[in-house]
Amino acid sequence: MKSQKENIRIHVLHTGQVCVSPGLPFKDTKKNPHLLQLTAITPYGRKRIWLPVSAYLIEHPRGLLLFDTGWGREISPRGVYDRIAQIRHMGLVHFLLNQGILPPGESVSEQLAERGIRPQDLDYVILSHLHTDHASGLECVKQAKKIMVSEEELGDTKKYAVRYARSMWKNISFTPFAFSDTGSGPVGRSFDLFGDGSIELIQMPGHTSGLTAMKVQREGKYVLLFADGGYAEKSWKEMIPPGTALDEDAAQKSLRWIHDMAKSPDCIEALANHDPDIIPREIVL
Repeated sequence: MKSQKENIRIHVLHTGQVCVSPGLPFKDTKKNPHLLQLTAITPYGRKRIWLPVSAYLIEHPRGLLLFDTGWGREISPRGVYDRIAQIRHMGLVHFLLNQGILPPGESVSEQLAERGIRPQDLDYVILSHLHTDHASGLECVKQAKKIMVSEEELGDTKKYAVRYARSMWKNISFTPFAFSDTGSGPVGRSFDLFGDGSIELIQMPGHTSGLTAMKVQREGKYVLLFADGGYAEKSWKEMIPPGTALDEDAAQKSLRWIHDMAKSPDCIEALANHDPDIIPREIVL
């Protein structure tokens, strides 16, 4: 086993883009639209913006990790914007909420291959949650040694099935993990992947019940990957929660925690999955 004193490398990947109503990532407190109004069939929903879809490859002394999978190749197999393929892949309701674009070479499997990494080389694939633009690429990496998601998130896929495209993981064998009362995070619950604090999976409810942030830490400094707890840096700076929160009070509490964590002098970077100001790069801890 390699020494845990070695560097941890985080590769920020962009796996295409997602097209949504501005009210979906950034809650419109004046109009307060419901989910249906955010679809492309309403006048409000037809105002669309494009945002990146990030995933993270993490080279850790104790294993190779992928945090989220982004869009899979099924989103656009015959061209840049294949509507029929997208509807088949995610279902009509989800297609009306968010359309995807995945240029050649940007799927997570292609970006892994560029680095000489095969799906079976991945020790862990960890899902922040199972919404379409985070789980679409699961088929590409199903040969990973472990594919992990929180027990709470799996519960949401059954309790709130309309919010998910469950066909995306029909061939996937998940390894669920359970949060415990550690005092970490907005509700004090987390899961320490290696038992040494270097990869902490933190429950961050609001957007979904099992939404998971990842805190990557070495020698007291950390990078926070907060998925859809906020959609961009302006989310925590201006306290703008997602417009599709399952629990709005919990989402606001989680966003306040992100704000405090991001402002800490020990925080090197705090990254959302859909921030247009984030560029693909490597972060070394």
